[in-house]
Amino acid sequence: MYKVHYSLNQSPFGISRLFVVFPLNINSRYTNMIYIVMGVSSSGKTLIGQKLAEELDFAFYDADDFHPIENVEKMESGQPLNDEDRLPWLQKIRRNMMQWEQTGGAVLACSALKKSYRDILNPSDIPTRFIYLKGSKEVIAKRMKKRSDHFMPESLLDSQFRALEEPQNAVTVNVDQSPADIVKEILAQLNYTK
Repeated sequence: MYKVHYSLNQSPFGISRLFVVFPLNINSRYTNMIYIVMGVSSSGKTLIGQKLAEELDFAFYDADDFHPIENVEKMESGQPLNDEDRLPWLQKIRRNMMQWEQTGGAVLACSALKKSYRDILNPSDIPTRFIYLKGSKEVIAKRMKKRSDHFMPESLLDSQFRALEEPQNAVTVNVDQSPADIVKEILAQLNYTK
């Protein structure tokens, strides 16, 4: 299968159209895609997202890096974010997704707990696929106790599970296994082959 691109070139004789024909990469269906690795805090979104991005040769982004300082301070103080807090954050991520799609795609780690949040991050004009890291509260709590590098205190875990609306059409993987096995299962569900 082949793909044809053309460009308009300016020459002393006027404008000419240059055609370039090249083989279509077997994995071209994965390019320009935004994969959103979602789940509650400590489900492994960042680690799995980074490893998945390496496998796909995609850029990786963490949605936590887009929070305004007010949101971070609120979570550090033990207060859960409300929808009003999250809306500007989600809208900022969506704007960035438009750029990422244009530069070849990306993997994004983002909680995306509610369907309404996912609707903002899943516009019809951007190819998006959600990957849900699913785990019980007991498994996630054990993971959270081992972490010291995150602003989300353990006391907010209950609010995360209360807010969680599990996605219906996502790649869903149980987190109670090794990171390597999780990524392997994700790639298998995506039918990805190098």
